Amino acid sequence: MFSDKELKLLSSSRAIEYLLMAAKPNFRDVAEQMAYEQKLVKLQAELIKAQNWVVEQEERVVVIVEGREFAGKGDAVRAFTDHLNPRSMRLVALQKPTDKERGQWYFKRYIQQLPERGEIAFFDRSWYNRAIVEPVNGFCTPEEYERFMNEVNHFENMLIGDGIRLIKFYLSISKEEQKRRIEAVRKDALRRWELTPVDLAALNYWDEYTYYKKEMFKKTSGKDNPWIKIKANDKRQAHLEGIRRILKELPYK
Repeated sequence: MFSDKELKLLSSSRAIEYLLMAAKPNFRDVAEQMAYEQKLVKLQAELIKAQNWVVEQEERVVVIVEGREFAGKGDAVRAFTDHLNPRSMRLVALQKPTDKERGQWYFKRYIQQLPERGEIAFFDRSWYNRAIVEPVNGFCTPEEYERFMNEVNHFENMLIGDGIRLIKFYLSISKEEQKRRIEAVRKDALRRWELTPVDLAALNYWDEYTYYKKEMFKKTSGKDNPWIKIKANDKRQAHLEGIRRILKELPYK
C-alpha cells in the first residue's frame, strides 16, 4: 500500500519516466527515489547558500571523502557538487603518482590541490591513500606508512592553523554490500572498466583493510580533525547525511 504522499510522488512526470524506462518497474523503489530526490534538492539548495558564504567570506574549505572500494565515494561527491558554482569549487580525484611525484615529499601533490580563498575543494580520495590502500596492497613500504602516520596530524594542523576548514568523511559499507556492488559492475558491460586489480582484491583483503582503517581512526581523528563516519549501504541516505554534516560544519547564515 502507498500513502497519499507516495502516490502523489509516483504521479509526477519524473516518476512515470523512471517506470517507463525500467524493464521490471518497481513502484516502491521509484517512490523512494522520488522522496530522496525531493530531500536532496532542498539540501543542495542549502549547500549553494553555504557556498555563497564561503565566497563572500573568502573562506577555504576542504572536504575529504574516503571509504572502501565501491563505498560510493564518487557518487557522494557528485551529490555534493551537482549544483554548486564551478567557479568557486574544485574536484580532486588524482591518478596514481608519477615517477617524479614518487620522489617528492608525499603531501606535495595534494598541497597543489588545496583551495584558494572563496573556494571549496572536494577530494574523492586524498592523502589517506597511504593510511589504508597503499599498505594493504603493497604500494608503500612499512617505513613510508609509519612516516605518513607520524606526519599527517601535523600536516592537517598546519592546514587548520592557516585557516582551512577541514571536513573528513569515511563511508562505511558491509562486506556483503561491497560484494554485491562489485558483482553488479562486473555484469554491466558499460561499467566493467571501473574494476581495477585493487577493486577485485578488496574482498580478499577485507580484514587487512579493517585493521588499517581502525588504526587510521585511532591515530588521525582528533578534536580539530575528526572523522565523520557515515553508513553507506544505502547510498541515498549517505548522500543526504553527508550534505547535512557539511552544512552543520559551516557557520553560514
